[in-house]
Amino acid sequence: MKIYRAVTTVSDRSTGNAILDAFDMLHPAPGASGLHDRNDGSGTWDVSAYFEEKPDVAGLALIASLNSAPDFTVAPVENVDWVAQVRSELTPVRAGRFMVYGSHDRENVPSHLIGLEIEAAQAFGTGHHETTRGCLKALDGLVKRGTWPRNVADIGGGTGVLAMAAARVFPCPIIASDIDPVATETARENIRANRLGDRVTCVTAPGFNHPLLRQSGPYDLILSNILARPLKRLAKDMYGHTAPGGRVVLSGILARQVRSVESVYRSVGFGRDSIAFDGEWSVLVLAK
Repeated sequence: MKIYRAVTTVSDRSTGNAILDAFDMLHPAPGASGLHDRNDGSGTWDVSAYFEEKPDVAGLALIASLNSAPDFTVAPVENVDWVAQVRSELTPVRAGRFMVYGSHDRENVPSHLIGLEIEAAQAFGTGHHETTRGCLKALDGLVKRGTWPRNVADIGGGTGVLAMAAARVFPCPIIASDIDPVATETARENIRANRLGDRVTCVTAPGFNHPLLRQSGPYDLILSNILARPLKRLAKDMYGHTAPGGRVVLSGILARQVRSVESVYRSVGFGRDSIAFDGEWSVLVLAK
């Protein structure tokens, strides 16, 4: 099978992560992607994407231009173990008590940390982005403060990493949803690989628009790492599906957007529990 590799080089990790996020807009989307520190003293990072069919060169050029990066070099790669190639570009990520890793690093997780295995062939939501790390750190903080939810929802769960993290620390039912059926199946695969299939249920739905989500609420804890605009649209639904005294952990919010998101959530009845920043991104924890 012919695989196409697209690669560009950036001078900082945050730009690399922004490009990884932008890959979601491409059609066809890459089957995998990765950010690799060259570690040669140059301070540069390679951003790679792998496609099972010829990629949208114009779309890649636009992504590069919007992020002030050089144009992507696109070339076919014949007879290559591309999953192994991506694995070499993904390193374990620690966030509080959690470590997100690929199956190739299974033996390298310290015993005092909670490991969350994400298959390298599905590189989105591996924990390398600031928003995912921020949500995991916020979850870690809630555990330290004695939070003990009776049920949890992960809205826009992607690879399922946040739902899996919640399942590792809370002995309660957890529902993970995503609007994209491919993401839902990816989450199911990761949940099975982490032996959490009896703890986490996955559904495909926009927001809370699924019978199981509506019937299982209200929730003591809702996790939602999506984007500022859909988070604003979900504010009333978030409030309606949060139990009194419950909390929501919100991310996918640029630092410059956090005030407007918080303002919308305050208007429906939430108050700030905490806020944290990581580079240009933020994580909001709000209480009902």
